[in-house]
Amino acid sequence: MRTGLIILVIFSSVIIVSCSGNKNPKSGNQENIEVPDTGEAIISFSEYEHDFGIVEAGENIGCFFTYTNSGSGNLIINSVSTSCGCTVPKYDKKPLAPGESGTLEVIFNTSGYDGVQSKTVTIHSNASTPVVIVKITAEVLSSRS
Repeated sequence: MRTGLIILVIFSSVIIVSCSGNKNPKSGNQENIEVPDTGEAIISFSEYEHDFGIVEAGENIGCFFTYTNSGSGNLIINSVSTSCGCTVPKYDKKPLAPGESGTLEVIFNTSGYDGVQSKTVTIHSNASTPVVIVKITAEVLSSRS
């Protein structure tokens, strides 16, 4: 009797587990089917330039550029590159759904620089405008000045 009860419990468990994992679209149960992203992502920045003003040589200075996906598809940043090794970008790597915002942090190491500096950051994405450039500027004063 006890063996029969154990077999019945195991058999019932197998049936429940195997049926709950079957999401056949032809069965009419459409609630768990993922629809592919066919919309277009649109990237828009709140500002495209940042001026640090006057800074002293040797400082690491940084700023954030905020961007929004104002399109109807997921936004994916594929890569971010800078015009100089002294400038380091940090950005969100996860896809942004329509309406969501992300940040691009740009850090500029002013060591070895003097005078007005202008650096660009190039953003490559799947957006309708696949390449966007933002710019930072600063007037760097060396300790010799």
